[in-house]
Parts: sequence; structure tokens; C-alpha cells
Amino acid sequence: MNPKVSIVVPIYNMEDYLDRCLQSLLGQSLREIEIIAVNDGSRDFSLELLQKYARQDSRITIIDKANGGVSAARNDGVLAARGQYIGFVDPDDWVHESMYEQLYHAAAEEDSDIAMCTYVREFETHSKEKRFDMPDKQTYRADELQAKMLRRLVGPLKEELAKPENLDAWGTVWSKLYRAELIKDHGLKFMDLAVIGSNEDTLFNIHAFYYAKSFVFLNRPLYHYWRSNTESITSTYNPALQYKFDRLYAAIQSFISEKQLNDEYRTAFNNRISMNVLGLGLNIMSEGRAASFGKKLKALHKLLHGDKVKQSFKQFDTSYSPLIWKAFFVCAKIKFSLAIYVMLIGINWMRKRNTGRIAVETGSNLASGNGHESRRIRNHADELLSSNGSKQNSV
Repeated sequence: MNPKVSIVVPIYNMEDYLDRCLQSLLGQSLREIEIIAVNDGSRDFSLELLQKYARQDSRITIIDKANGGVSAARNDGVLAARGQYIGFVDPDDWVHESMYEQLYHAAAEEDSDIAMCTYVREFETHSKEKRFDMPDKQTYRADELQAKMLRRLVGPLKEELAKPENLDAWGTVWSKLYRAELIKDHGLKFMDLAVIGSNEDTLFNIHAFYYAKSFVFLNRPLYHYWRSNTESITSTYNPALQYKFDRLYAAIQSFISEKQLNDEYRTAFNNRISMNVLGLGLNIMSEGRAASFGKKLKALHKLLHGDKVKQSFKQFDTSYSPLIWKAFFVCAKIKFSLAIYVMLIGINWMRKRNTGRIAVETGSNLASGNGHESRRIRNHADELLSSNGSKQNSV
């Protein structure tokens, strides 16, 4: 009998975290699972650890392949999956013991193509629950699913602009279960990070939600998302990130045109481009001491005067933004590069204060060294405007 849930885990040099991750998966209250561990050419002892666990539990299947990046690893895992539903877990994270039981039963009860839970952001010394202003359980179907979720994945509108921290909160793949037929019948695949630089999960979800007929959301923090990073500022700088984002934008724009989506989607897409100025700006600032003030300022000037950014800010409505973001986006809108430079310094200070980390996580090659930390490449607003408070780390 095929398992109820297949869990795909892409792994590259994760020996320090694998025990925690695999133990949380093997300890799931839903026993009818398979764990597809895709060793993506690890150079440490990740493969040996996987083999040890596989000898102890037949539910683990190992795919040992040459290094190809997180997207290729996930795609290979999907091809091997035998479950009714497919989930994704990153190897430095862990899950609540009943996460997949709750998601599977919710999906089965609602006959949903996609089920989703919320998550806890785990730092070295504390945890922050990511809260959503939603009921404990919410189901969307057909046109409502498109209006409520697909458009939100493309970008925010109106009141949603007040919470930049939620820009990609809905786009994660590791907080979800997908009906296997939804992925396989429509040939859904993760796009290579070497091409788009980031947000391969949001792009995947845009296509998944377009084809999905039903969706159930559980407002329960069942996934633990590890945010600790000891990388230095200079090592995380990605000089090609802006060019890769242009390819990401082209992919989303092509989707909107191909599916003949309405103007609301185009407005949401332009809002995404405007908000991503924060992440791209932080990437510029992360070049380190070797880059002079003048060089960084010039790069920010070039970013703000780019055609896509200029066009997106023409219709960006800052009236919904909280004060701290209103100042940032107004300065970006009028292309005040020096003010943006100063504010980005302040933003880095706030991030260090709120999270205890110095690293600016904007490159595609972070802790794993191979783009397996793509979900860390966000607009970082969640580290600045969290109203969720902190608690002792739940590791």
C-alpha cells in the first residue's frame, strides 16, 4: 500500500542538523509516511547519517545524486514520491509531532488539493510564532481560492501593504501538503535558483494554486523554521541577485499574461517589485567594507532608477504602510538614494537587535553553500515588525 504522505527533504552538507530533522519526521503521529531524502552531492557526513537512519527505518528512501541545487533535488524527490500527498521539509528545520496527521486529515476531510499550517521562526536564543489574522480553520474553493490565495501569492493589495512581513509568508512550500496528482498531472516543477535567484517556492505555489480546486488552512504553528545563521556579511553578498530577480519577475509576468489574469494581478505584481527593493537594497549593503560608500550609493541609485522599479512605484500606494515603511517606500518612490542608504543601515541594526544575527541573508549560497537556503532570501520585514513577541527557544 502506498503511503498517505511523502515528505521530500533536499540535503546538502547538513550533518549538523539532520538528526533533529529526521527524528521529528520519524516521530510523526501519522505513521503511514515515506521520507525521500535527496542527498544533493553533500561533501560532509550527511549521506552516512542518512544511511544509518535508513537501516533503522524502512520508511526512509535515499536518492544520492550529483550536486544540482535545491530545486533539482526537490523535483527528483517528487518523481520518486508514492504518497497521496507530498510535503517538503528543509533539513535544518523540524516539525511538530502531529503536523502531517493534522494536515492530512484536514485535506482529506475537505477534499483539498493543498493544506497549509503556520510556523514558528526559531533563532538561537528564542522563538517567534508567525501569526496570521485568520480563523483556526479556513477553506477556499474555486473562484474564492483564486481571489484569496493566487492573487496574494503574486503580490499584496491595499490593506495587505500594511504588513510587508507577510509578502512571502503564504509562499513557503514547507508549510504545506499538496495532492500528488496536482503536482504530477500538471508537471509542476521548481525553477532553478541559478536562474531566478530566489522565491522558487512562491513561483511553484503560484502555479500550484492556479490549478488547485480547493485549499484548507490551519492556523496552527506546526512547522519550526530555523533562522540561525553565522555567515558573515561579506560572504552573503550576491552580485547577480538583481539580474536573477529580473528573470523571476519575467517568469511571474509571463504567467500573468499566459493565463490572461486581470489588472488586479498586475497591480499586485508591481507591488511585489516595489517591496522587493528592501531585499535588493540589503544585498547591496552586504558587500562589506571592501565596497566604498560611493560604490554602494551608486548601486542603490541604479536600483531605484531601474525601469521595473520606477514603473512599479508609479502606482504603489504608501498610504497603507506603517510609519517606518512609509518613510522607506516614499524615499524609494522619489528615488532618494542617500536616505535609503541611511535607512538600510538602520534596518540592519534593527535586525541584529531583534534576531541576534549580523548576517544579511540575501545571497543564494548561504549556510548550505548551494542555494538550499533560498527560503532565507526574503524582504526581511518579518524581523523588524513582528508583533508576535518572543518566547524561549523550542528546540
